Amino acid sequence: MITPTSVAELTLAHPTTPGLDHSAPAEASLPTQAPAETALARIDHLDVSFTDRRGHTRQVVFDVSLHVEPGECLAVIGESGSGKSVSARTLIGLTGRGATVTADRLELHGRDVSGLSDRQWQRVRGAEVGFILQDALVALDPLRTVGQEIEESLRLHGVRGRAERRRRAIALLDQVGVPEPALRAGQRPDELSGGLRQRALIASAIALNPPLVVADEPTTALDVSVQAQVLDLLAQRKAEGTGIILISHDFSVVGRLADRVAVMQGGRIVEQGTTEEILSRPRHEYTRRLLDALPSGSTRGSYLTPEARLRAVERAEAAREAQAGDATVVVSGEQAEPKEPRTGISVAQAVEPLLVANNLVRSFRGPDGTHRTVVRDVSFEILPGQTVGIVGESGSGKSTTASIALGLLAPDSGVVTFQGQPWSELSVQQRRPRRRRMTVVYQDPLSSFDPRWNGERILTDALDREGRSTAELRARAAELAELVGLHPAHLAKNPLQLSGGQRQRLAIARALAPEPDLVVLDEAVSALDVSVQAQVLDLLTELQERLGTAYLFISHDLGVIHHMSDSILVMKDGQVVEHGDAEQVFTAPQHPYTQSLVASLDVLSAGQLLAADTLIPTSH
Repeated sequence: MITPTSVAELTLAHPTTPGLDHSAPAEASLPTQAPAETALARIDHLDVSFTDRRGHTRQVVFDVSLHVEPGECLAVIGESGSGKSVSARTLIGLTGRGATVTADRLELHGRDVSGLSDRQWQRVRGAEVGFILQDALVALDPLRTVGQEIEESLRLHGVRGRAERRRRAIALLDQVGVPEPALRAGQRPDELSGGLRQRALIASAIALNPPLVVADEPTTALDVSVQAQVLDLLAQRKAEGTGIILISHDFSVVGRLADRVAVMQGGRIVEQGTTEEILSRPRHEYTRRLLDALPSGSTRGSYLTPEARLRAVERAEAAREAQAGDATVVVSGEQAEPKEPRTGISVAQAVEPLLVANNLVRSFRGPDGTHRTVVRDVSFEILPGQTVGIVGESGSGKSTTASIALGLLAPDSGVVTFQGQPWSELSVQQRRPRRRRMTVVYQDPLSSFDPRWNGERILTDALDREGRSTAELRARAAELAELVGLHPAHLAKNPLQLSGGQRQRLAIARALAPEPDLVVLDEAVSALDVSVQAQVLDLLTELQERLGTAYLFISHDLGVIHHMSDSILVMKDGQVVEHGDAEQVFTAPQHPYTQSLVASLDVLSAGQLLAADTLIPTSH
């Protein structure tokens, strides 16, 4: 058995299944039946187990029943390790090595596929069922252009003529919203952004117009406007009769496309129903908890998780007790005023900006030799203790702007000042003494960690070592771990042994180690599950209240930006098209592009689903 290196080769072999999380038993399945003769796909009472090389067997899917009919979208939602991707992969013969699969029924187009050979699957995948993988960088062949990738899928299924295949590949890239599709068709995956790679992968999956599409997190890497384009495309195909199985943890995507929803937890379906029933009247506590964790405008100024709400109540009670205890303190013969608890530096108190960017311009030479300006006359400022959000689609210039602010890129023109002093004009050596005052957290912290180091080494390396013994450095690393909610045992593990949420907490702890005044967060929560994302957002809010740290928060998720930001920059084609108070930008957008973004925002409001008294305010 071989592992494929391209989308085209998915029709030729079974890939290795990604690592799976633990799966604790939950409630019994709630299957919804449909007539067998109409269903495009059907799973009845599916169980899946994996046996490792040591002979240990672990069951990850329990008694799952699903079906999808022509012109229908079934969404399967749940967090990492819930079993949703394994269930979908099993339906198309891609369960993986070491798998034991049992089911009363496993059908595609009314045909039993439980015993198909690899050669038989070659004729099924691509032509009868398309598959959109979650990780485009892994799925696409790094040695071929994306145009060749799509053309190969067409060739394998009988589309003749190189010119015709190329014409169709370019048309498909254009159809899924890839700008300059003829140019992009000639580029390799590593030359494209994550969003462009994902769109190329979708184009390959739908190249042969299969009647059924299995989409595993198809819009995770996409900004809101491109996400809307892709969802419109899938909705159009659904209207034309294509059945879609959508695997997602994004409720806004589910709400826009799905007809029915199955919620999975611990390998079991805990709830099934129409989209309106699940999103508006969830019956299961797990579903309600996921919905409660969604950031949006209605959750702004509130905590998303029960744990953070409890901590907020405890802090408020402690503050009241401290005020009562200090009310009669006598200092130098005079009665002192009650002391206020330290909750960070408020925007109202700030006088001098922490960082100022004036008229930034930056261009790059493209693969065709043309210079493209990606940042055009961008200006903004960040006050101490403030969160400034930057939102925009892929290629809008938001990450390049952040890199200039960090001093990682030099602007072609314009200047950045930090703490009232020159910053962008300095050399690397001149910036070094103040470098620790500004840190960064990236979307994928794993690639920024040394895989040979454990958590403790990562944190101690980020600390100022001057005048500190090894014991003091280790003690401070433990304090930082506790600050971000990591157990001391996590510090003994290397990054690969930690979950995604734990790695992101470690990255935040590392960013806080030098006690910075500003932290840049570049898509720092976009790859996280709903509940883990909520925990990290609450953590960032609490740390800002306690430490007074300012954030430059970059995201394509408008719900996250609205929840976290004090002010917002909206970027398009390298320019700031709108800048203002977060509430004003979202409730009364002035620029047509901002209006289109807000119009496309379909994030569910936790406040509309749950009682308002479950939300505990922050000091935003």
